[in-house]
Amino acid sequence: MYGTSACHLCEQAELLLLQAGLEGLAGDYIKVDISDSEDLLADYGLRIPVLKRRDGEELGWPFGPAQLAAFLAGPGR
Repeated sequence: MYGTSACHLCEQAELLLLQAGLEGLAGDYIKVDISDSEDLLADYGLRIPVLKRRDGEELGWPFGPAQLAAFLAGPGR
């Protein structure tokens, strides 16, 4: 999950991830603070939070439980 430490939307997205339970994979994600990289800040600064699957697909905010579940069930899971 791309975000920053001071992002309340990122906190909401993380709560949705925890509530989804990731079907047994809870905690199996990496939080990336985009403020640590000029490139990431340029790419994601106006779009955070953004989830990115292993296959490269992204889900940007806003998203709800149904969108999150569909994204997590995708091929890059």
